[in-house]
Amino acid sequence: MTKKQKKMLFRIVLTAVLLAAAAIAPLTGVWRLLAFLVPYLVIGYDILRRAVRGIIRLRPFDENFLMAVATVGAFALGEYLEGVAVMLLYQIGELFQSVAVGRSRRSIGALMDIRPDTAAVIGDDGAVTVVSPEEVAVGSLVLVAPGEKVPLDGMVEDGESALDTSALTGESRPRTVRPGDEVPSGTVNLTSPLRIRTTRPFGASTASKILELVENAGTKKSRSEAFISRFARVYTPAVVFSALALAVLPPLVSLLLGGAADFAAWIYRALTFLVISCPCALVISVPLSFFAAIGGASRAGILVKGSNYLETLSRVRTVALDKTGTVTKGVFAVSGIHHASLPEDELLRLAAHAELYSAHPIGRSIREAYGKEPDPALVFDVFEIGGQGVTATVDGHRVAVGNDKLMTAAGASCAPCRSVGTVVHVAVDGTYAGHILIADRVKPEAAEAIAALRTEGVRKTVMLTGDRGEVGDAVAAELGIDRAFADLLPADKVAVVESLLGEEGKGEALAFAGDGINDAPVLRRADVGIAMGALGSDAAIEAADVVIMDDDPRKIAAAIRHARRCLRIVRENIVFSLAVKVVCLVLAALGLAGMWLAVFADVGVMVIAVLNAIRALRVKGDKKHV
Repeated sequence: MTKKQKKMLFRIVLTAVLLAAAAIAPLTGVWRLLAFLVPYLVIGYDILRRAVRGIIRLRPFDENFLMAVATVGAFALGEYLEGVAVMLLYQIGELFQSVAVGRSRRSIGALMDIRPDTAAVIGDDGAVTVVSPEEVAVGSLVLVAPGEKVPLDGMVEDGESALDTSALTGESRPRTVRPGDEVPSGTVNLTSPLRIRTTRPFGASTASKILELVENAGTKKSRSEAFISRFARVYTPAVVFSALALAVLPPLVSLLLGGAADFAAWIYRALTFLVISCPCALVISVPLSFFAAIGGASRAGILVKGSNYLETLSRVRTVALDKTGTVTKGVFAVSGIHHASLPEDELLRLAAHAELYSAHPIGRSIREAYGKEPDPALVFDVFEIGGQGVTATVDGHRVAVGNDKLMTAAGASCAPCRSVGTVVHVAVDGTYAGHILIADRVKPEAAEAIAALRTEGVRKTVMLTGDRGEVGDAVAAELGIDRAFADLLPADKVAVVESLLGEEGKGEALAFAGDGINDAPVLRRADVGIAMGALGSDAAIEAADVVIMDDDPRKIAAAIRHARRCLRIVRENIVFSLAVKVVCLVLAALGLAGMWLAVFADVGVMVIAVLNAIRALRVKGDKKHV
């Protein structure tokens, strides 16, 4: 509990004791009034102050005004016990709501802990100086000891360690980094010291951008929240004037008809009507539901930029996905060796040595598949032929590694390949030795992700890729994706998304998930853009509406499921709150409900709605948070 909450709890306990003492004390007249007035002021002085301030500022119609009028009116009618009890129970409800909001804020507070406090900068002389991260220049060398947060985005220059990325991605499994690997700020070094060369200033670092994203999420209101705000502005003055009419018109009509005018009874009904009409449950629970949902999602590594995007996510019926980096790993790797006339490991050894000096991704993938460092002493006469491949003398053999044109030039007849991917042929001493298949591997969880989308009611899945048609079709068929569009430039992807948007029904939405760099235009054009694997990607964080902080495509379905659950909770609270209030308002107007029922209709409904709202903190289906 915060200091403010503890103070309120003390006031509640003190008021309850004073109220009990006043109720059993044999007092009459002014002494009885004073006995109840003391606990009333102890528990309600802040409500009265805010009500007076609202009147002075010409904005009187809020819950403070309603509670002040109702309880002061109860005192005027001599209902001291009910006046204090209503204020006491209202403050208990407010405390409960404050604790619930605090719990939601703590869920985001865990994310806020990613902000590093200091950075240990290594100078040219080797001396270490501890400074604020804001003072560290790009290109500086920083030392991150085990247990410390990485202060700025950078690249590992020396050291090997495991990083805890759970604050950013929601993934509890440590990530191993080595020299040459990029590391985002806000992650925690676990095992060994790291020397990191910074690549961004603190203001543009991953940690800063994520914090800014979360802090600004509350400024983008959903349609439900906007409706509740407009509803409260109209509803509150309407019920105040209705209560005034209830207090005055029936006794006046009774007088005009020659009957008795029981003003006290009708004023009591009007005051009860006011207490019941207080829109606290709606005004508090609806924004709290969205706030809790955003906080819960952030803990699972899903950052939502505003509650309006949660509402859009809940309506998604079509999901379009980029291929590379979204459903595939985005890293070329050797997926097979075919038609080899040599042992496969020997073929791979010769090809890796021939590609020793190649900077091409295909050359790197062959060297990585070899798994050892090629020996430069074995490699001579290296020639790289643009658009064809490379030739070299390796261990006394003339080796050619490349496409079919290079094989023709080497006098070797290459064998065709039916598999999907990039084919790299190898000839040794003018004789065809086989070919190596290079492919972008499908993520192991991608098929599960597509199945999860169908479970969540997504009717259409589409893949957009700049890759060749046969590659796109093969990946789509493997994963069970409905349609694939290939050979697309960024502008072509926008055109396809616009066409898909035209196929959507009323009230339905389309989501696009991509890596956020080349796909920024499509992320903006879709109803809701989802950036995948966006650690450190400025384009992703700026263009997308939802950022998934690791590259797990299963979290797309998790985000949709969480958004729908949040909207279901919001609708439950709206329907429940309004239904109870309408029934109790009718009963109060008919004189069938007293102050105690009014308290239930106000505070009780608020407590139930708040309890329901904080369910949105949990992200169902995420093992870490279920």
